[in-house]
Amino acid sequence: MHSVKPCLGAALLLAVALPLTNTSCAGHVYRVYDPYHNDYHAWDDHEAVYYNRWLDENHREHRDYRKLNKEDQKRYWDWRHSHQ
Repeated sequence: MHSVKPCLGAALLLAVALPLTNTSCAGHVYRVYDPYHNDYHAWDDHEAVYYNRWLDENHREHRDYRKLNKEDQKRYWDWRHSHQ
């Protein structure tokens, strides 16, 4: 008879690894919380279009949104909510 422990270990490994493989796909979709307007946004190709437009209109070089300081994140969400 086989022990259950190796199966549990494999199941645990899959439970941890599977979400990681899912988030690394080409779409790079993740959820971003907008604390200034109390809502969530799916950061996908659609949101990236708005973000790149904001960068262009404000004469900024591209930088990952997650690396912006809090003031610039607020500026983006204020702009974004006025351009829906």
